[in-house]
Amino acid sequence: MEQEIKITGARQHNLKNVSVNIPKNKLVVVTGPSGSGKSSLAFDTIYAEGQRRYVESLSSYARQFLGMSDKPDVDDITGLSPAISIEQKGTGHNPRSTVGTVTEIYDYLRLLFGRAGTPHCPKCGREVHRYSVDEIIDLIFKEYDGKPLEIYSPVVKGKKGEYRNLLLKLHQQGYMRARIDGTLYWLEEAVELDKKRRHTIECLIDRMKVREDNRLRLSEAVEMALKLSDGFVLLVSDGMPDNELTEKYVCPVCEISLPDIEPRLFSFNAPVGACPDCGGLGFHMHFSPELAVNPELPLAEGGFIPWKAMKHMIQKAEKLAEKKGWDISKPFGELPREAQEALLYGSDEVLPLVFTDRHGDWEYNGKYIGLIPWIEKRYNETESENYKEELDRYRVEDVCATCKGARLKPEALAVTLGGYNIRQLTEMPVDELIKVLDGLVLGEREQKIVGVALIEVRKRLAFLNDVGAGYLSLSRRADTLSGGESQRIRLASQIGSQLTGVLYVLDEPTIGLHPRDTNRLLDTLRAIRDIGNTVLVVEHDRDTMAAADHILELGPGAGERGGELIADGSAEEIMKGNSSTALYLRGEADGTYMPHPQRRKPSSFVKVRGARENNLKKLNIDIPLNTFACLSGVSGSGKSTLLYEILYKGLRGKFDRDFRERPGRFDSITGYEPLRNIVLVDQSPIGRTPRSNPATYTGVFTYIREFFSELQESKLRGYQPGRFSFNVKGGRCEACNGDGVIKVSMLFLPDVYVKCDVCKGKRYNRETLEVKYKGLSIADVLELTVDEATEFFGAVPRIANKLKTIQEAGLGYIRLGQPATTLSGGEAQRVKLATELGKKFRGNTLYLLDEPTTGLHYTDVKKLLILLHKLVEQGNSVLAIEHNLDVLASADYIMDLGPEGGKGGGKLIAKGTPEEVAKANGPTSKYLAQFLAEIRKGA
Repeated sequence: MEQEIKITGARQHNLKNVSVNIPKNKLVVVTGPSGSGKSSLAFDTIYAEGQRRYVESLSSYARQFLGMSDKPDVDDITGLSPAISIEQKGTGHNPRSTVGTVTEIYDYLRLLFGRAGTPHCPKCGREVHRYSVDEIIDLIFKEYDGKPLEIYSPVVKGKKGEYRNLLLKLHQQGYMRARIDGTLYWLEEAVELDKKRRHTIECLIDRMKVREDNRLRLSEAVEMALKLSDGFVLLVSDGMPDNELTEKYVCPVCEISLPDIEPRLFSFNAPVGACPDCGGLGFHMHFSPELAVNPELPLAEGGFIPWKAMKHMIQKAEKLAEKKGWDISKPFGELPREAQEALLYGSDEVLPLVFTDRHGDWEYNGKYIGLIPWIEKRYNETESENYKEELDRYRVEDVCATCKGARLKPEALAVTLGGYNIRQLTEMPVDELIKVLDGLVLGEREQKIVGVALIEVRKRLAFLNDVGAGYLSLSRRADTLSGGESQRIRLASQIGSQLTGVLYVLDEPTIGLHPRDTNRLLDTLRAIRDIGNTVLVVEHDRDTMAAADHILELGPGAGERGGELIADGSAEEIMKGNSSTALYLRGEADGTYMPHPQRRKPSSFVKVRGARENNLKKLNIDIPLNTFACLSGVSGSGKSTLLYEILYKGLRGKFDRDFRERPGRFDSITGYEPLRNIVLVDQSPIGRTPRSNPATYTGVFTYIREFFSELQESKLRGYQPGRFSFNVKGGRCEACNGDGVIKVSMLFLPDVYVKCDVCKGKRYNRETLEVKYKGLSIADVLELTVDEATEFFGAVPRIANKLKTIQEAGLGYIRLGQPATTLSGGEAQRVKLATELGKKFRGNTLYLLDEPTTGLHYTDVKKLLILLHKLVEQGNSVLAIEHNLDVLASADYIMDLGPEGGKGGGKLIAKGTPEEVAKANGPTSKYLAQFLAEIRKGA
């Protein structure tokens, strides 16, 4: 068996005929500058070929369902193992998907509860036990041995009626006595009952002394009692409390019947277990007046935001107000409560209304429908996805009032294991849940049934904890996870599968991880390696590279200046060289820290008070302005909640009246008056289709199209800017709809993309391509790199300035028309940042960034820091969530949240300059102090 993966002549994307041998069953790191070809080698060549060969080995029938990818541009790959990719992407947008379901831990928990759970009455909380006849007899001999015992069948429990026919029927069946409302009667007597009162009737089946020679008689009496009352028997003995037992999952007091305790009862995706009101989602979506109304404006001036262009709806509201005597020329928030309710939700008042169509005006009597019912009606009736998206702005998500977010029926939540129901366990942080399950004591029978499942749950939870996700709960929705978090929980799932002989390809698993948790993640990767797998990791992290068995460094630059293998060997061998990674590992690289001479002092602060969303604990924090500030802390400490839910959503509405998203809970935000705008640069992709590219996303293509439309040839032909768009009819090639390629379906073979025969891949028709500037058509311009385009349009300031911003972000090597889908994570985020930097806000803007160093090599981090500090020099403020020590050491101000993740976080534990934070107590302070000491030592 080959001990190496041998790659010969890899030319995928920008790779330049790379040939390399990768040792198997090792931890291998692929590093290099952003855009140097790391992902092209790891994912688009090695992983893609592994997947393609696997699918190719299946039958043609199976292949037509799975689909096949194109063969990578490589001469040969030998020694390839089955490959599993764990990339930096979300786990999907399905609100039903949770951490528990993604890792399959929830399936094991359902099994535990379904087989070893103890049911209780969801109303009174009493334990409900289902007895067989044999169990009842055993209990009788255990509790009543040698004592006189009366066996009753409870046929009526607390119900109104006279019950003459029932008592007569019991007498006819041979029963002699019945206890009615606590008094024993002969059934041959005429018993008069008040039909307006509630009664309890218990038919006496037999009375005897509990002895071994009466066992058969006892058994028959119990069976008769169960049959007569449909599953209940009452045991009565002098000096002992009455004992009612049942052969069903039914509360003997409340008579609430429980379904069979099966694993599917605990599934919120199955009708038998899901909350009937929310269908197992745990929340409801509804249209909210809070988002659809601006209370500071009158209706006619935009108070009802969806009706800004709906004059006829405003006229109807004015008719209602006129009849009721309301003055709706006032701001909506100043109107009486009665008026607000009627205007929002409609009125039963019949009004003389006017309907206008092409034939004129028509008068009719009708009712005013109200804003919220109007939106709901439009939302349900429209077939336009764009219109639905527009109306979605006014919808809000609220916890289901019935299940309080638990997703399950009360009957499922009434089943406990070790004193906890399944919701209580899934809402615990993983690290806390591990302790609870470790202390779980099961009976011998339950241990035999679910022992193996319990071991599996504990093992998978330990894996989750080991990859730094111990602060997450199993009930956490998967669509709320960051890219790094979703990657780590999928990694934990793969470890749980215990596969061997597999090639795992990972994309920067340390993203979003605090330095404290990196070693735990590395231990996990080593564990995967040690059971007989090859782990190939695309990484920039210094600790990960130092821990690797083998390192591949691509470079020396990015884009066309990259794609070469410049170093190959163990960490020790790499450090002996002179590559950028060698210098970085030896601590000799040109440092990325402190690109400015001294720490800036904040000019003022945005003061947040009482922030308590998610795990924030009534946080009071002051955000410095006119500085480069960082939010630090371990994963799950509350950084993203503060940045997104409190700061961004809380402040965005102050600058943009049309912003309609509900912020997180807080008491107040003050001190934002010096700001003119707030900008969020997050990790969402810039486009999911090849039609999106850096030129279109940054907006520079708009200027280029306008420039081409102003050329003499365009004016003679009457061409407008739209003529130079490949997304609309007019100037594009209609044979390929502006794609430049045509997709040919090959049934069970992979789809083939062939260059368009008509435009030869140019995207435009012949007439459009005849318009040229300096000898280049619009299609030729899209093929230019940003560096080439900057020089080409040097005489056109508005285009050149926009391109220079992209250059400053270190993206001069990418092509203007490069499809967004081929950009790496670091490239995509910097395109987004360059777009924001290109906007002219004249200073006083607060930029919020979420880990901007994602996917960046240390050489790129330096470029980014210079850019961010330049922003501050221009009179702006920057606040970034970061774990990167180079960035933290370079900041003017740091706010450290913690001290732990999840419930243990949400507090401000340190603030000030990096030197001040380094002296504090906390995980970040420890690592920052070590890093600053190394900097001083190196200096």
